[in-house]
Amino acid sequence: MNQSFPINYTPKLKNLMQNAKISSYAELSKKAGVSELQVIRLQRGLAPQMRVDILLKISQALGITLTELLTNFAPELIEKSPETSTSALEQEYNNLQKKLEQQKQFLMQEFQQSSLQILESWLQQWPTVRQKAKQNPRLAAIKILPLLGPVEKLMEHWNVESIAPVGAEVPFDPQLHQLMEGSAQKGEMVKIRYTGYRQGDKLLFRAKVSPAI
Repeated sequence: MNQSFPINYTPKLKNLMQNAKISSYAELSKKAGVSELQVIRLQRGLAPQMRVDILLKISQALGITLTELLTNFAPELIEKSPETSTSALEQEYNNLQKKLEQQKQFLMQEFQQSSLQILESWLQQWPTVRQKAKQNPRLAAIKILPLLGPVEKLMEHWNVESIAPVGAEVPFDPQLHQLMEGSAQKGEMVKIRYTGYRQGDKLLFRAKVSPAI
């Protein structure tokens, strides 16, 4: 006869959590680095449908082996072939880890290459300019500014933008501005001393300001 409801493994899970000194599903999910939904799926007997890397993380958080976890929450897998099932899962996990690592390295290489392409002209010219500046301290800084173009282009490519230009006077906003000296109430005019940056909706760091005179 088919079951109408999923198996409830709450007592087993609670016991294992107690042994591991974990008080809640939220704490277990945080310790394992998985979503709380995955813990609930385990508790409801859905372990056979879960990814092996998720099961391994939960078993490690509980301080037990993957085989012990399966014995408790997916006995049907162990009963079919104890050695084959666990070794196959472990092999699947190892293969997944290798693929993730390869993908991570590939994405990092792609990121570095695209960034270096944008910075190519700057990388070629900056060492020479730096050397000439050492040889001639009177070299006008204005002549160096065009070389920063590739860096600015890279910032634009990453969707990084300044909060306000240096020297601008703007209403003080403690969420966007950090006072370097003096005091200011929200809405009072302050002067940008060092610009801050944001990336899209994310604030990277606040602009440093001082009260406008």
